[in-house]
Amino acid sequence: MSIRAQGFTGRHMLLTTVAFFGVIITVNVTMAWLASSTWSGLVVNDTYLASQEFNKNAAAMKAMTASGIAGSLSIKGREIHYDIRNNNGSPAAVDDVTANFKRPVGDHEDFAVALKKLSEGHFLADHDVATGDWIVEIVAKRGETLVMHQAVRIDTAETDQ
Repeated sequence: MSIRAQGFTGRHMLLTTVAFFGVIITVNVTMAWLASSTWSGLVVNDTYLASQEFNKNAAAMKAMTASGIAGSLSIKGREIHYDIRNNNGSPAAVDDVTANFKRPVGDHEDFAVALKKLSEGHFLADHDVATGDWIVEIVAKRGETLVMHQAVRIDTAETDQ
């Protein structure tokens, strides 16, 4: 019986190469799938300008939050409701409300709708909203003065449609 020392053969090299590239391909496919299935970033026209304005916008949002004015968005079927209240619970004095519906990724379904004033602090619009994730940017003004600028993330599959 003869024991032969085989050493590193061509078969070993083939298996090592296949294992190496198999791991790399598996990791890349996994990372690509995770990135495309979970990413919820926003689409902006100019990333440089968006980054420059971020701190200014964040400070404005903090000041608006400190004012105590709060808005509430709801969607039922084709009806888009928005209620806005002062910090004491009374309806806020607002003339115009616009809701900008944006998909988290892509802009081919984005739309804007002006809500009609039903009464002080209560607004309504009639518009189809496709199911899925939306980021709704709501701008409420009294004359030319900005009263509320709010962004709400909603999933219309979870609302009463």
